[in-house]
Amino acid sequence: MNNTPTISWQEAGKTKTSIWHSENETPAPKKVQIADDTIKADAAYKLCCEGTALLWRGDFQNAKQLMQAISRRIDRPGKKPKKAPANMTEAFHLHRQAQSQKARILGMLLLEVSVGYHINLRRAPDIKAACEHAYGKSTQSFIVSLREILGLIGAYEWSKNGVEISVINNKIHPSYGVFSPIRGEYLTLVDTAPLPTPCTTAFDIGTGTGVLAAILANRGVKTVIATDNSQRALDCAQKNINQLVMKNAVTVLNANLFPDDSYGKADLIVCNPPWLPARPSSVLESAIYDENSQMLKGFLTGLQAHLNDTGEGWLILSDFAEHLGLRTRDELLAWISAADLKVIDKMDTKASHNKTLDASDPLHAARKAEVTSLWRLGRK
Repeated sequence: MNNTPTISWQEAGKTKTSIWHSENETPAPKKVQIADDTIKADAAYKLCCEGTALLWRGDFQNAKQLMQAISRRIDRPGKKPKKAPANMTEAFHLHRQAQSQKARILGMLLLEVSVGYHINLRRAPDIKAACEHAYGKSTQSFIVSLREILGLIGAYEWSKNGVEISVINNKIHPSYGVFSPIRGEYLTLVDTAPLPTPCTTAFDIGTGTGVLAAILANRGVKTVIATDNSQRALDCAQKNINQLVMKNAVTVLNANLFPDDSYGKADLIVCNPPWLPARPSSVLESAIYDENSQMLKGFLTGLQAHLNDTGEGWLILSDFAEHLGLRTRDELLAWISAADLKVIDKMDTKASHNKTLDASDPLHAARKAEVTSLWRLGRK
């Protein structure tokens, strides 16, 4: 938390200042006022909408309830009927805009966290372990949004409990800020696609939690190089590989896409890039949004140089972006062809997550139609 901005407020007739912390790099609120259990939800909602942050001095559980009340007011349908979006692309952009606005308003409810990660409020939980998991050791007090604290508590529970991965009959433990492998359909594709012959060496590009590297090692690939350029992802992947006792098979490496030439070429190179070609609005969104399809294009254009002659590149990609009008199938095929690659085969699976069942979701039509594919690519 070095080089972070500060935040100031008036309290007990004095001007107070503290470090401002935001993992999403949200700017510190310019207007801050003290709030406690006496504030009404409507008044709090109005202040937050107007850009006044509320530094909480009341009961912690009441702060959670207030945030839920504000959330309900944000989601409450307006009196005037909104004009329906012209198409799914417009629906997507309006949805992102609404989500961003909601996050901004809910992020206006603030907490003070003292050195040692202690919240000096009634009924406040012990957040030390969750904060150390996300932020590292405590060195100073700071102000942070309640929403972020609740998010990292939830992430810590995910990390402790782990995500059951049936194809390796074991658990993967995602870390805070590392994309959790809860979409099991694409994991099954990687577990069932026919391996190229021979297949003794594989690269897992953008490994995240290390789950795909673990699946390949579990399938008998002797040497798997798992790369990422996020330190959180590298630490998370290494921890998972250690817990799965796969250190002899999997090497976790800090690299931007491909390992350097000293690691040679691979029989199989796997990549599951972020599926949506849009600009991340925060650091934590970079696992979902791939601006200008940079990672996707980088993977495709680099395959030739890092594949053995009979090797394959496996691209795991949803067509959700196509249904949203953010990318066309023709564009994807053109990028594959321009990289001197051919499609050997394509294995498809329907999306099976809960959002496909939510008809109230403005993107429901696209989610319901979504297909996730494993593209088996080889040299032309």
